[in-house]
Amino acid sequence: MKIIENDPWLKPYAAVIEQRFKNTRHKEKDILGEQKNLGEFSMGHHYFGLHCEGNEWIMREWMPNANEVFLIGDFNGWKALEDYRFSSLGNGSWELRLPIDTINHLDKYKLKVRWQNGSGERIPAWAIRVVQEKNSLLFNAQVWAPGSVYQWKHPAPKLSGFHPFIYEAHIGMGTEAHDVGTFDEFRKKVLPRVVEGGYNTLQLMAIQEHPYYGSFGYHVSSLFAVSSRFGTPDQLRDLIDEAHGHGIAVIMDIVHSHAVKNEMEGLAMYAGDPGQFFHLGDRREHRAWDSLCWDYGKNEVMHFLLSNIHFWLEAYRFDGFRFDGVTSMLYYDHGLGRDFASYDMYFDGGQDEDAITYLALANQLAQQVKPGTISIAEDMSGYPGIASPVEDGGMGFTHRLAMGVPDFWIKTIKEKQDEDWNMAELYHQLTSKRADEQVVSYAESHDQALVGDKTIIFRLIDKEMYWHMDKSSSNLLVDRGIALHKMIRLITMSTAGGGYLNFMGNEFGHPEWIDFPREGNGWSYQYARRQWSLVENMNLKYHYLSDFDKAAVMLIRKNNLYRSGCDPSKIDDGDKVIAFMRNNYFFVFNFHPTNSYTDYGLAVDQGKYQCVLSTDEPRFGGYNNIDLSTVHRTTVERSFGLKQRLNLYLPARTAQVLKKLPVPGVR
Repeated sequence: MKIIENDPWLKPYAAVIEQRFKNTRHKEKDILGEQKNLGEFSMGHHYFGLHCEGNEWIMREWMPNANEVFLIGDFNGWKALEDYRFSSLGNGSWELRLPIDTINHLDKYKLKVRWQNGSGERIPAWAIRVVQEKNSLLFNAQVWAPGSVYQWKHPAPKLSGFHPFIYEAHIGMGTEAHDVGTFDEFRKKVLPRVVEGGYNTLQLMAIQEHPYYGSFGYHVSSLFAVSSRFGTPDQLRDLIDEAHGHGIAVIMDIVHSHAVKNEMEGLAMYAGDPGQFFHLGDRREHRAWDSLCWDYGKNEVMHFLLSNIHFWLEAYRFDGFRFDGVTSMLYYDHGLGRDFASYDMYFDGGQDEDAITYLALANQLAQQVKPGTISIAEDMSGYPGIASPVEDGGMGFTHRLAMGVPDFWIKTIKEKQDEDWNMAELYHQLTSKRADEQVVSYAESHDQALVGDKTIIFRLIDKEMYWHMDKSSSNLLVDRGIALHKMIRLITMSTAGGGYLNFMGNEFGHPEWIDFPREGNGWSYQYARRQWSLVENMNLKYHYLSDFDKAAVMLIRKNNLYRSGCDPSKIDDGDKVIAFMRNNYFFVFNFHPTNSYTDYGLAVDQGKYQCVLSTDEPRFGGYNNIDLSTVHRTTVERSFGLKQRLNLYLPARTAQVLKKLPVPGVR
């Protein structure tokens, strides 16, 4: 297996790695039967659920514990009538056929299910639209059959060789109003910011229907339904289509790691059976998340979840997924009792082999349905091979989130004085990754600002942001915060190993924290929105950060810097200087809070260099101490060996990017 060739430390675990690969192939063969591939196997969304075929409606559901199933809704007074009784197809599947004029677009409906010693109303597992009644906690499925097939206008962007610069976004939070934002509002008001900011990937959170808005979309109830609080299925398609028109890939947070415990809205007791989709006994509940754990070992559950992946790629033309909670899926203890300090932690028998098999097949399916699909693992355990191909012994994700990076930044900012920041540790944390995987780096995502924590800028400046972000105001804490915010984001972005992520609003230093409406805050939307007016106000300093973020993204993206690695030139903890080359661009950071350096010598290849981006430029709120017009020439320095000396002025708390200029007549 190639991952073992790439990492000799994995050799003692070769038997386990090879067995996991065999498990994947055995399960694939087992579930396929006579079907050709996983794409054919995962077409459950075309068979189950409510469909209009010819002159009749056909509805099918898998409910092996049911004795009787009825369709109830607007069209029959919500009564379990004989004409709306399902027939058993065997193997736990039920079917109902009705004349075409029986049900209409936007009708609301549910299932009335009877089982031994009980009965209840249930929202169909395969429903593609679920709506909440106004001023009520009640949810119903809703017929979505607008009468015409959605007409896509733009092709999806080509993902071959694609390095994602991800704008992580939550539709509901996208508005400045104290309300829930919509797909249309986001398309008109936020998408242009994504385009203007240079990001090439839009990551949408909370797309799958969830009963409680405050769960941030992670307590999913209906896996195939677009959250109706943001709009209709076609309004989501409008957003994705317009993003594609700008060359932007759209990926979604997909939650297959756990599910909501609700029985009426979710699948917890579907047809009265607690074990239809989920584990029984001690493995049933995820106590840390107050949710339920899928039983990935059941072929029917495998079919349901794989069909869900196929559905989102096909019905909405998503370009990929960020798989939520992968660490929780991989380990019986959900990774909560592990420090992952040794490789034993990945192969000690505490792993859910069924979940590992499922994830490998899920990634294999995604590439079959849509070659080039982006597939990002939210894994904090550092599972070896998670972002390596399945055939190499990996799990098949295209990328892993570098979750240790934002944790490192928070720990550094919270616990260390500026003069105590360790440059070697900083550079190691930012560049450390397995040679056979692509990682998505980020300084902060939505996680770092959830209630009880703060955005990086607010942690740096805190309450002074309320009084001293006006350009007419001078404040040392604000100056420090703005300078470090630019440096932190630039060094995180420029050292990334394949991709970069930003949560919406953080590019301009959105203050405070994130807190969704809940009883504990009086159901307030104050912290569940984005204050775009801050960056739009040219009298405030926020636009400096946004303008710098755009310039940095554009420079790294347009010059394809992720196609080459980082070549360190200087990592000096005493001087607080980090310098490295990436392709033909030289990145130099002086993190020292007070010391500026004149004629600071750095080892580079012979040639001429000119600064093309600096955190100290006036347009970014800097002091113009770095002259961008100067062409710097290297000089011979014998102690540098094959390298030459480049002398630079490094003002305190600044970063600069220099381009190696072409030499006439030399390729």
